[in-house]
Amino acid sequence: MRPLNKTNLAETAIEAIRSEILAKRWAVGEKLPNEASLSAMLSVSRGTVREAVRVLVSQGLLETRQGSGTYVLSTTDSSRPLTMARRASLRDQFEARCALDVEGARLAALRKTPGIIAGLRALLSERGNYEGGDPTSFIERDLAFHRAVIAASGNRAMIEIYDFFSNSIAETIASTLDKAIPEPDMQAHEAIVDAIETGDPDRADAAVRRFMAPILSALDRMLLS
Repeated sequence: MRPLNKTNLAETAIEAIRSEILAKRWAVGEKLPNEASLSAMLSVSRGTVREAVRVLVSQGLLETRQGSGTYVLSTTDSSRPLTMARRASLRDQFEARCALDVEGARLAALRKTPGIIAGLRALLSERGNYEGGDPTSFIERDLAFHRAVIAASGNRAMIEIYDFFSNSIAETIASTLDKAIPEPDMQAHEAIVDAIETGDPDRADAAVRRFMAPILSALDRMLLS
C-alpha cells in the first residue's frame, strides 16, 4: 500500500484498506498485519488505522478477535448496492420504492389484522401534512408510516430490504417537499390503508400506484423540460 496524503487521513485509510480487501490481497479468514505494520505501510498514526479498522468492521468487511487481531470477514463490499442506488436518478429511486411499496401493500392486505390497521391509522395521524418548518421530523414520521406498511406484509426479507434502502427512501420523501414534485396528501395515504383494510391485494396494489403516479408524471415532465 502507498503512503497516504495528509488530508482526510481516516477516510483515505479506510478506502486504502478497503481497496486491498476487495482486491483480495488477504483471503477471507486471513489475519491483517498488526496495527503498527499498517500504520507504517500507510504512513499514518496507529489511531488513524484503529479508526479505519473500526469503520470496516461496522461495514462487515473485517472482524476483530480480542487478544488475537483483525481478520478479513468478507471480500465483498455490501455497501456498494446502497451507494449505487443513491447515485441513481430520482425517478429510478421512486420506481424501486414503488415496487417495494406495491408488493408490501399487497401482502399487507392478505395478512392484515384489526391491530395492524389501527397501528397504520395511528402512524398516519402522527404523520399529518407537511406545513413548512423543520422537514427532518416530518420525513421521519412519513418514513415510519411507509415502513409500517412494509412491516404489515409480514415478510422479513422485504422489511430488511426496506431498512437497507431507508436513506434512499428518505431522500425520495424529502424531494416531495419541493414544490416541483407533488407531495401525496393525507387522502392519498389514507387510500392505501383503506385498500389494505379491504383485504383485497389488487385494490392495495392500485392504491399505491395511484399514490405514486403524480410523482412519476412530475419527474417525467422535469426530464423533458
